[in-house]
Amino acid sequence: MTKKKPNRLLLAAKGLLCTILLLNQPAFIYAAEGDTQTVTPTPDPHTQYYAQDASTDSIPGWPKGPRIEGESAIVMDVYTEAILYAKNIDKQQYPASITKIMTTLLGCENLDLNAKLTVSEAAAYGIEPGSSSIYADTGEEFTVTQALMAVMLESANEMSIAIGEEVSGSSKKFVELMNERARQIGCTKTHFNNPNGLPDKLHYTTARDMAKIARTAWFNPLFRKFATKDLYEIPPTNKQPETRYLLNHHKMMKGRDYAYDGVVGGKTGYTDAAGSTLVTFAKRGSTILLVVVLNSVNGAWSDTAALLDYGFDSFERVNMKVDLNPIPVKTLPSEKYILKDGGDVFPFYYTRNVYVSVPKGADVSGLTTKQALLHDAAGPLRLRTRYYYNDHAVGLGIQYERNILSDLLH
Repeated sequence: MTKKKPNRLLLAAKGLLCTILLLNQPAFIYAAEGDTQTVTPTPDPHTQYYAQDASTDSIPGWPKGPRIEGESAIVMDVYTEAILYAKNIDKQQYPASITKIMTTLLGCENLDLNAKLTVSEAAAYGIEPGSSSIYADTGEEFTVTQALMAVMLESANEMSIAIGEEVSGSSKKFVELMNERARQIGCTKTHFNNPNGLPDKLHYTTARDMAKIARTAWFNPLFRKFATKDLYEIPPTNKQPETRYLLNHHKMMKGRDYAYDGVVGGKTGYTDAAGSTLVTFAKRGSTILLVVVLNSVNGAWSDTAALLDYGFDSFERVNMKVDLNPIPVKTLPSEKYILKDGGDVFPFYYTRNVYVSVPKGADVSGLTTKQALLHDAAGPLRLRTRYYYNDHAVGLGIQYERNILSDLLH
């Protein structure tokens, strides 16, 4: 009897049907009769944000940024203000304890670091049980320095409230000051509702705004003392007979679990609502990079390391070698009287060299510029020049007017 040849189309159709049926079955297979073996689907090792591209990737000629787990992140050159990496930097997020950067900055700006501070009952017992604390008691006395070390190193929530009360008299008034200072810095999508960053629907920021706050804080030399301290001791107080040992929670500092060459400090944060948040300052040579990561995982250590690699390896600071001779600016007819015999122009002077942050090897001769005259309520006029690489800001220079009053008196 002659065997009938199989119909290839029919076999293909049957195979496709079997595949469809198998894909819709529970996660097991038959290894042998009477024996089953469970197959567990491989979980995605990354967050839902990992596949998102950085917005800076769309800049022509700009190095492509790394993939990171965090929802939002920014890398900024502290001196040039150039944003080297940007991912969802204007999306509002919960900051958690990186809020304490603003709290510490205001403490540095408004308090005598050697002055005494007494913890109130509202501060000592006004935080959630189990949250970060040094267990300060009502009536316990500290110096302002000790209190701020507790805020930045141990992320002590009760000491954040104590600092706020010492600055403004109450947490409510201090929060008003936090928001006012944020607006002065240039934040547009930030609202603080407490001094420590504990969960609150009315307490939020963005990666861009947080970078502005952290950058401003970095230029305060008193703040740097707290942001870069690794270990600090608070001796016995009027309420605590034992020495308190405070260890900076930032694990990328020298000698720590995730040590990264150049990291000098920063601030950590975490809540269930915020995820891992992290602000990091890192220095190599004359370059200081600032990294902010929001809503990440595992402390955001790997995200930050990848972003620092990217920032240090892909970019360089270039001296624009600006002409230090005065730049003439046209004035209004009504302003001529203050120019004495200066004519129709007003000279502005650079007081320092101007640098830009650009991809390594970039030709800075092709950068474009935009100028704006800045008016202050008091003080000299300033002429700001911004430099752009394919429409992306990479640096700025400020020129100051000649001190006309001094010229007239002499």
